[in-house]
Amino acid sequence: MTTQFFRGRRSRALGVAAAALALSLTACQTANDRLLGVTDPDIINPSDIVSADGAVALANGAIGTFRSITGGGESTWLFGGLLADEWSTSSTFIQNDETDQRVIQEFNSSITGMMRQLFRTRQRANEAIESLLKFSPASRALIAEMYLARGFAELQLASDFCNGIPIGNVFNAEPVNESPKSTQVVFQYAAASLDTGLTYANGTAAASVLMNRAIRVARGRVHLALGQFAEAGTVVGSVPTAFNYQHSFSLNTSTNTLWGQGISSRRYSVGDSVEGNARNILVANAIPFASARDPRLPVTIPTSGAINGQDGQTYARTTTMWGQLTAVDVANGIDARMIEAEAALRAGNVTQWLGIHNALRATPPRLGEIQPTALAPLADPGTEAARVNAHFREKAFWTFSRGQRLGDMRRLIRQYGRTELTVFPQGVHYKGGNYGKDVNLPVVTDERNNALFNGCTDRNP
Repeated sequence: MTTQFFRGRRSRALGVAAAALALSLTACQTANDRLLGVTDPDIINPSDIVSADGAVALANGAIGTFRSITGGGESTWLFGGLLADEWSTSSTFIQNDETDQRVIQEFNSSITGMMRQLFRTRQRANEAIESLLKFSPASRALIAEMYLARGFAELQLASDFCNGIPIGNVFNAEPVNESPKSTQVVFQYAAASLDTGLTYANGTAAASVLMNRAIRVARGRVHLALGQFAEAGTVVGSVPTAFNYQHSFSLNTSTNTLWGQGISSRRYSVGDSVEGNARNILVANAIPFASARDPRLPVTIPTSGAINGQDGQTYARTTTMWGQLTAVDVANGIDARMIEAEAALRAGNVTQWLGIHNALRATPPRLGEIQPTALAPLADPGTEAARVNAHFREKAFWTFSRGQRLGDMRRLIRQYGRTELTVFPQGVHYKGGNYGKDVNLPVVTDERNNALFNGCTDRNP
């Protein structure tokens, strides 16, 4: 054979090998494209939501965030109760301790997360409203629920935070700096959101009726906050006592954080009027939630370290009101009756006020995992001040840790002429030092990125 023959044969072999290699590379590339091109169901692109289904998906996401500001996260339902008297700290976290002691720092990271979720709830509700109106305008009950989420976030912000909340009342596609608003203005924002929601919840279908009643309860709370007592009683008059609008939980999404923090992790201990493991530190003004032995709030009070809190030192007082997956009432018929009762009291109708309370006590509705036994009827305390005391005490047990107690304590100062010294916990704090003077949660340091915000306008109730 000639050298030319071998050279030609080698060239053909190299060509075949190159072709084979090219095919192999092409096959590998195709396989890689298949692997890398797999659709990720967790990624939602803007093009995925420009449809009716996409609008509903946005709304469902907003409801998930809404859940995080009630019982689905460590929300102001817990921290508001910690600043008030519903809970005491049994945590290792300084953020919890300083809140319980009423000396909260502006850079409290726990409150930062809570405020962020309140703003996110509001923004995501806005986005869902805009999308539903464009792509699924017939989903009127769902649109109403978005306005409920928005209004409820505004209600909670105004109820729990200081004056000077940097919030706007427009649909903004891009972030903008907002000037600080008083809690009065934020309550008015909540009123506008809820009133708009009612215009969509005007049908006879079950979903529409549910939203109508839930919005009415929230609207009644806003009326109370604004001092509009007669209007508050009127707006909730049609809400049945048995009604509830709930946030539910599952192991696949989120669990009940009131259970998780209160009895599972034991970072929060049910509040009481005496503190310390020896139960020898008097807390002035605090309702004895634990030691009252009220059937609406069953509490285990340990006498040894068998049930220590997360801090390893505090004998944590726990309640079985919630389990891991127990739904929480965001709004219910009890709320409606408490609103009606306060309206009657302000109108001087003592008979109606007392009748509402005693009807509930005679046939107590279910509270979480608890079905309370009947309670003895209340007698008229005889004076206006004593009736106010009795009303807010009753309400505190009916609404325990559902985000209302701190706002009510602030209203006792703002609307009923009380003082911080006669409403909020006072005296020696059981973890050292004394109770401070905070009566609300601060707008946090992160908001100082806004050039228009320089901290709370004031810390007044």
